Amino acid sequence: QVQLVESGGGLVQAGGSLRLSCAASGRTFSSSAMGWFRQAPGKEREFVAAIKWSGGSTYYGDSAKGRFLVSGDNAKNTVYLQMNSLLVEDTAVYYCAARRGPVDRESNLRHGMEYWGKGTLVTVSS
Repeated sequence: QVQLVESGGGLVQAGGSLRLSCAASGRTFSSSAMGWFRQAPGKEREFVAAIKWSGGSTYYGDSAKGRFLVSGDNAKNTVYLQMNSLLVEDTAVYYCAARRGPVDRESNLRHGMEYWGKGTLVTVSS
């Protein structure tokens, strides 16, 4: 019954910006954290960013640090990903993810997400 729906993907030129959004559709759904992953053709799924609602701590994968910003609204079960200085290698399907279980360590976010959206395609052109 839990659904995560991403939006905001599209085509953007290298150096440009894009903002992704994701909202959980279940009325009773609540999460401990939400975040973003991506997968490019021929590559494994990669952790991009996440936010832990309690305390608002944010976490970033190496490729996102310094360029992307994750934020959200816990009351709305909504998470955003502001992507700046986009590179061609950022081209991927971006997936929203959520965790209801405890977040005691960063690995809970990197490897322990429990719910997933269907993804939104981001294409960065040169």
